[in-house]
Amino acid sequence: MKKYILCFILLWVSLSAFAESQCFIATENNRALQKEGDCATRHAPCSTFKIAISLMGYNEGILIDATHPVYPFKKGYVDYIPSWTQDQNPTTWIKNSCVWYSQLITQQMGLPRFQEYVTQFHYGNEDVSGDKGKNNGLTQAWLSSSLAISPQEQVVFLQKMLEGKLPISEQSVQMTKQILFIENIADGWALYGKTGTGHVVNEADPSDETKPIGWFVGWLEKGDRKIFFAQYSQEDKPSDDPESQKAKALAYAKLGQLIGYTLRI
Repeated sequence: MKKYILCFILLWVSLSAFAESQCFIATENNRALQKEGDCATRHAPCSTFKIAISLMGYNEGILIDATHPVYPFKKGYVDYIPSWTQDQNPTTWIKNSCVWYSQLITQQMGLPRFQEYVTQFHYGNEDVSGDKGKNNGLTQAWLSSSLAISPQEQVVFLQKMLEGKLPISEQSVQMTKQILFIENIADGWALYGKTGTGHVVNEADPSDETKPIGWFVGWLEKGDRKIFFAQYSQEDKPSDDPESQKAKALAYAKLGQLIGYTLRI
């Protein structure tokens, strides 16, 4: 907790100096409640794209409910986070932000269907080609690769999802909503969202991962009220702490100000 608070304070102090690499946007009823920084530039969605993959997976019948299917970890899967080296279901997939579970879903769909969903969702630049020359879009497009989306587009996508304006079933939306739930907050508010961590894409040097990026996107809900938000954070040098947690800390502080309640990670 102290570490996250310290990260938040340091980022808050430096926010004005790095306005070009930060954005926070919150909307309600198509009206901007707060908008800071550059919210129009597109960036790799990283694990926030799991929201879209969840919608696809449930709509295709690949995902069944909050706990099924259970896929076992196998040697050769992406395993650099300890929590990924165990069996996963839809709930733990989102909680642990497990990359290989996402890849199993997209591979079962196949590239043509995957591209069709991304196009119909109007998701960012809609580019799922993947790393240049590697033909790996089905498993890598959203992971600091070809796919990119802006913070304001993230907000629009979430709003369309909850308003039933995407070409998917209501059941797919409700199941996705269920696994995105984070916590109930005071005064009847509930928080839903997803973090994402990656790096700035350097087309000249694809191996360059020196500029970390972080996301926290989602919505606050209370009765018929919904406040959609997206926080994007970027640094110009590597950091020991996940950039997604810094984005989340920033968003928590700003969301708390909007509803008049202190949110704590």
